[in-house]
Amino acid sequence: MAQLSVEHLSKTYPNGVTALHPCDFAIERGEFVVLVGPSGCGKSTLLRMIAGLEDISSGQMRIEDRVVNHVEPAERDIAMVFQNYALYPHMTVYRNMAYGIRNRRVPAAEIDRKVRDAAQMLNLTEYLDRRPAQLSGGQRQRVAMGRAIVRDPALFLFDEPLSNLDAKLRNQMRIEIRALQQRLGVTSVYVTHDQIEAMTMADRIFVMNAGRIEQIGTPAEIYHRPASTFVASFMGAPPMNLLRGHGTGTGAVMLSGGLQLDLPMPTDAGRDLVLGLRPEDMRLSPDGPIRFDIQIVEELGATRLLHGQLSEQPFTVAVSKETQAGPGIARLAFAPDTASLFCGQKGHRL
Repeated sequence: MAQLSVEHLSKTYPNGVTALHPCDFAIERGEFVVLVGPSGCGKSTLLRMIAGLEDISSGQMRIEDRVVNHVEPAERDIAMVFQNYALYPHMTVYRNMAYGIRNRRVPAAEIDRKVRDAAQMLNLTEYLDRRPAQLSGGQRQRVAMGRAIVRDPALFLFDEPLSNLDAKLRNQMRIEIRALQQRLGVTSVYVTHDQIEAMTMADRIFVMNAGRIEQIGTPAEIYHRPASTFVASFMGAPPMNLLRGHGTGTGAVMLSGGLQLDLPMPTDAGRDLVLGLRPEDMRLSPDGPIRFDIQIVEELGATRLLHGQLSEQPFTVAVSKETQAGPGIARLAFAPDTASLFCGQKGHRL
């Protein structure tokens, strides 16, 4: 049985605003799931509903085999790590980590063992007597994680825990969090607006938009077969190129700038389409069929991004650092099976 499952779960506030439209999903035991999407998409609302901090408007939620719709947060056997750490500034690291289980009347010897085991796991042993103000941002986040670990919960919930950290520390911490979760084997639900965090950490990703779950899949499924133009444009750095056009009825797409591309898929004549092409799937080729007007070259060290116009629409190509290219006209080619087609009206994958 799934560790967490929901049926027709939704959230509508008294003023009529729907933060989460009805959804169904199951999260398996030991799985690391990331909820990702832009601000206001409903991901934090869904996390808070799992935590019991938001009431459920309709539907049913189960943790293991227990319906928890009306179960208090403290009775759900969960631990939550917040964006702002939520540490007690007057307490030492040791006392911060021990506070939650001390209130549950756990024996002192067991509290000490759990805190010291968690501190060793998180490289915090030498900081146990310090207060939060004496720690770096990454160390404070480790303390918040340690406080969750000592509770030995059924579910870990992470609410954008790395948002306050600098880029280098975020990279380090996401590796540490993923390694820690794999070591503990605890089912985890992680909220972020950063698609790189989602792609690098998740077993499965839930991509959310305007209160709806647009797609559920592994990072590879989400990246290579996006279910909609929203997912295609949101997941990926740089994002997928989306070119508007229409079907010719002969297995080709006519782009709005007049370029016709033959593709191995039926395209109804006159139907509005969106063609999706990943930047790294394009290649510079002297005899390529596609004219590309390079306007800006962005140096990223290991790669270069060529930004410009293709068929009068914005377009980006990713090339290796060895590829010499500058502003001007170039020719492109691509493998047709790397292309994605979407409905031009509703944006869903065809």
